[in-house]
This record gives sequence, C-alpha cells and structure tokens, in this order.
Amino acid sequence: MDVVPYLALISALAALGLAGYYYKLVEKESPGDERMVFLMTEIQKGAKAFLHAEYKWVGAFAAVLAVILAVVIAPLAAVTYLLGAVLSAGAGYAGMTVATMANARTTEAAKSGPGKALPVAFRGGAVMGFSVAGLALGGLMLTYLVFVTWLEVDDAFEIVTAYGLGASTIALFSRVGGGIYTKAADVGADLVGKVEAGIPEDDPRNPATIADNVGDNVGDVAGMGADLFESYAGSIIAPISLVAFAGGLAASDAGLDGNINLLVFPMLIAFIGMIASIIGSFFVKGGDSTEGHALARALHMGTNVAMAITAVGTVGAAFWLFSDSDLFDQPIGLAISVIGGLIVGWALGKCAEFYTSDHFSPVKKIAEQTETGPATTVLSGISTGMVSVAASVVLILIGVGVAYWGGQLAFLDEADGFGGIYGIAVAAIGMLATTGVVVSVDAYGPIADNAGGIAEMAELDPSVREVTDALDSLGNTTAAVAKGFAVGSAALTALALFKSFEFALLAEGEVLDLNVGQVETFIGLFIGAGLPFLFAALTIDAVGRAAYKMIEEVRRQFREIPGLREGEPGVIPDSARCVAISTDASLKEMVIPGALAVVVPLVVGFISVDALGGLLAGALVTGFALAIFMANSGGAWDNAKKYIEAGHHGGKGGDPHKAAVVGDTVGDPFKDTSGPAMNILLKVMTIVSLVFASAFV
Repeated sequence: MDVVPYLALISALAALGLAGYYYKLVEKESPGDERMVFLMTEIQKGAKAFLHAEYKWVGAFAAVLAVILAVVIAPLAAVTYLLGAVLSAGAGYAGMTVATMANARTTEAAKSGPGKALPVAFRGGAVMGFSVAGLALGGLMLTYLVFVTWLEVDDAFEIVTAYGLGASTIALFSRVGGGIYTKAADVGADLVGKVEAGIPEDDPRNPATIADNVGDNVGDVAGMGADLFESYAGSIIAPISLVAFAGGLAASDAGLDGNINLLVFPMLIAFIGMIASIIGSFFVKGGDSTEGHALARALHMGTNVAMAITAVGTVGAAFWLFSDSDLFDQPIGLAISVIGGLIVGWALGKCAEFYTSDHFSPVKKIAEQTETGPATTVLSGISTGMVSVAASVVLILIGVGVAYWGGQLAFLDEADGFGGIYGIAVAAIGMLATTGVVVSVDAYGPIADNAGGIAEMAELDPSVREVTDALDSLGNTTAAVAKGFAVGSAALTALALFKSFEFALLAEGEVLDLNVGQVETFIGLFIGAGLPFLFAALTIDAVGRAAYKMIEEVRRQFREIPGLREGEPGVIPDSARCVAISTDASLKEMVIPGALAVVVPLVVGFISVDALGGLLAGALVTGFALAIFMANSGGAWDNAKKYIEAGHHGGKGGDPHKAAVVGDTVGDPFKDTSGPAMNILLKVMTIVSLVFASAFV
C-alpha cells in the first residue's frame, strides 16, 4: 500500500501537465482585433494589480499565524501551513492569468458560433481546474511523504493538517476580498448604468465596466479556485486526520492493524478521481446550438464521464485495499460511502440547477413577479432560496445516512461507530474526487461572462453577444452547481474534522462534553449559531459600502465628463479610478470578516473546549443553511434578469427589467461574496480548532 501516495502524486503531476496543454491550446486562439486586445489587457492589468495587493495583505496575516503555529504547535507545522498557503495562492493566480487571456479569445471564437466558443472557454477554465486539483493533491502528497513516510517526525499528522489550514487561510481571504471587489463593481455598474442611465450591461460608456470584468476574474476565478483548492485538500485531510487522531498514531505506527489502508484509501480515491477528470475533460465538445439544454449537455458531459469512471474505480479500490484484512467485513461498504457522496454532491448540484436555471419554474416565477415591482421580485427570490435549503438539507442527510451505513457495513465489529464516521469522511472526498473537471466547468462561467463584456465594449455585431449571453447564462448555473458540491463537502468535511478534534482532545486526556444541558456547551452553541449571520452581515455591508463609493464615482463621471453619457466619439471614461476604488475598498473590508474565522475559535477554545465544541456544532448547521440559501437566491435573481433580457416580460429597458436588476443587485453579494465564503468559514474554524487542540488543553 506504500505505492498509493506516489500514485496520487503522479496523477497530480499529470493534471498539471494537462493544465499546461490546455494553456497552449488557448494561447493559440486569436484574441481578435486591436480594440478587443486592448480591453483584454486592461482587464489583465487590473486583475494582476488586485491580486498582488491582496496577497501582500494576506501574506502578512499568514506570517503572523505561521509564527503562532511554530511557537504553540511545532516549527514544521508553520512550514506546511505556508506551503498550503503558497500553493493555494499560486493556483488562483495561474487560473486568473489564463482566464484573462481566454476572455477575448472566446469572444473572437463566438463570431463562428457556440461550437467554437464553448471549447475555448472550457479549456480556459480547465487550466484553472487542473491547476487547483494538481497543486492541492501534489502539495498534500509531498507533505505526507516527507513527514509521515520518509522522516517519520513526531506529531506528523498535526503537521499534515496544518497544510489544510494554510489553504483555508488563503481561500477565506480570496473569497471575501475577491467577492467584495467583484460585487462592488457589479452593483455600481448595474444600478447607475442600467437603472439610472438606461444603458446596456457592459456598455463602454460605463466607467465601472472594466472594474466589473476585473472582478469576475479576481472573485469568480481566483477566489473560487482558492475555495475549491481548500475544499479538495480538506476533504482528503479529514479522513487521514480522523484515522490518525482516533488511533493516536505516530508516523512510525501507521502500519499497525491495517490502519495504513484507512490512511491511504482517500489518497487512492483522489488518484482515481484525478485520472477520471483528465479523461472526462476530453469529452467536452461544443455544438452549433445556442439553446441552453444543448450547451449544458455538452458542458456537463465531462463531469458525467468523470463521475462514472470514479464510481467504478472506487469499487475496485475498496476491494483491493480491504478484502484481505481481518478488520473489515464487507469492503463494498466503503465504496458505497464514497459513491453515495459522489451522487449526493451531484444531486446537490442538480438541486441548485433547478432553483437557479431559467429553464425551470422557480426562476420563471421570479421573472413573473417583476411585473409588480422590485419588492415582490426580492420576496420571491428569498423564498426560492429558503425552499432550496429544505431540499438540500434532505439530500445532505441522505448522504450522511448512506455514508454512515456504508462505513459501519465495512468494519467487522463496527468499531464503536468509528466505521460510520470514517464512511462520512470518505464521502466528502467522493463529492470532490472529480474536482479537476468540476472547477473547469465552474471557471468557464466568468470567462464566458467576460467574453460578453468584451463583445459589448468592442461594439461587435449583436449576433456575437447572443452567443456569449447563451454561454454566460449557462455559466451562472454551472457556478451554482459547483457551489452545491463545495457546500455539501464542507458539511461532511467539517463533521469529520470535528470528530478528529474530539479524538485529539481525548489523546490529551480531555473528554469533550456536548451535552446541551451543560451551560458552557449551550453558550458555545448560540455563539456558533450566530457567527455565520454576523459573518454574512459584515461581508454584505462591506459590499454595500464599497458599492456606494463606486456608484458615486460613476455618477460623478457621467455628470462631469461632457459627452460621456451620450457616447460622443473620442470621449472615454476613467476606468482606472473605478478599478482603484474596488481594490482599496475590498482590501480594507476583507480583514475583519477574515480574521473573525480564526480569532473567535482560538479565543473560545482557550476559555473552554466544551464551549468551542458547541460553537462548531452551531456554526455547522446554520452556516450550511445560510450558504445554500444565499447561493441559490442570488443565482435565481441573476438568471431571472437574464431570462427577461432574452425577451420575456417586455425584455430590456421595461419596468420588469428594472425590477429584475434590483433583485440581481440584492443577490450579487449573496451568491458571490457571503454565500461562497460561508463554507470556508465552517472549515477554517474546525481546522483551527483541530490544529490547536493540544494547546487548548
């Protein structure tokens, strides 16, 4: 079984090789005329400037936390923490670089129809997808091999877990900072441009348009990439840390009593999923239709193929590792857990698609409500998001039940419930085993969005914008699908990490008391239940304050630059000023929400571990529900607006369209700032608690 980490490492290198191959394919495509190249370059410059500034701020925070880790836990934990942070940042930067290169190329390809444009956008997204998956898995396997297999250092698994904390730190700040940036620009551009000035989306007269397109890349590409990097790495770390802390294993003990098989099983699933994702990516081919179902079928083909290969491979892996051991009764049980996670992740995505796609009744009902104004539009979107929570909770409970049953089935004596918890932990890696292709499909969305913006700003033929709008509408749905995977895996991963935290305390002689009748636990439960709401409020307020500055600047330019609003030749807006406003505001606003996720569990943990246990439990439940609610409400409002812009309910410019723009504006921070960051909040708090467990005691 010693070969499994090496296989996983090789598959990670293969993923990075594929990312390089897709990069070359995208680079070969034509970026279009001089105006398109200029716009692409402006977006690139703005995105790079923001990421450089953001990484300086986050780097300072990471350096402080690394010092604390070195002093309180172990110097090597600081090393792996920084490795996870650097690789996560690197994946986001690589994805953003190719996304800002693929946007104009997708626009140019759209001149030849969706059959040419969809593969270009997907390949741009695939560079992101396989960079994220390859760097996350490669870095983790290298960490495991160095500290567990080769050096056999003391507290090896604490050191491995610190890698996940590094990834989580970058993910949290990237999601919050990038989300504030993109939504401040988006809200400012929409409210002043569409509603007040009555000009189209992405119109070159709008000073906030470039900032809006930059935001798509720093929030929905770099931020999303760091998010899925952290989710993927965390889902592999969770079952490894569970086995290690439950057994009290040192690195040199990892082969005792078949435990090595339990340690390497998630790595083997990651290997299978990576190979399946690589194969699946070649099945994404564009057709000639701009019809949504045809485009969705073409785009999801890669994911479906990857899932099928992973499911078959998982059965073989379970029997290979566990059929000859006296500890295990029916190895198929662990395969059931993983495949159950895979199917539930897919079902959560489909649930999100149902509530956010304009092909289904929820979005069409929101569009109908725009006939009576913004208030009913907002109310309809809120209720749609809330209903989607109920459906998602049912799905996640089915997933937990199946995974627990499968884990119990696999172990000979059911291991006092450990088998069930292990089954839940590996179900999370099942959800994210195909991360490479899932992120590829997700990152396709902002590229298609940017392509539409460039088509409008370059004043290309309306037929080009029709193609990019069809691709963009699908991109909103694929983003909601990926968020379903991420939030679902967050719930399962957080549960496994929570159990690891309990075992880590037990190893230090501390028994965690989760009795709600115990006052410390009860207090912690309410702190945890309230924390996601506070986090959401802070991030939404941050978007509101940043958007206010953007709105005032756009109004000023329309007021003070003669001929700008009228579109007179040679009159251009000061886009750089809007980019600077979004950059400065987002960097300042991300600090408090980001620090909250690390500081609160540390403070509570040093006061009472029972209160911390209650906090983690309360935050997990409310955070999961809030994340689903906000992501799906926001996605539904956005696609209701696009549904109207496609010609329904009076089309662009009418009162229903203005009401839909208001709904979309309310939903912007929901779906792209607060909602996506919520699942990272859950895992950051849990993994901070796990890493510092020994210090709390």
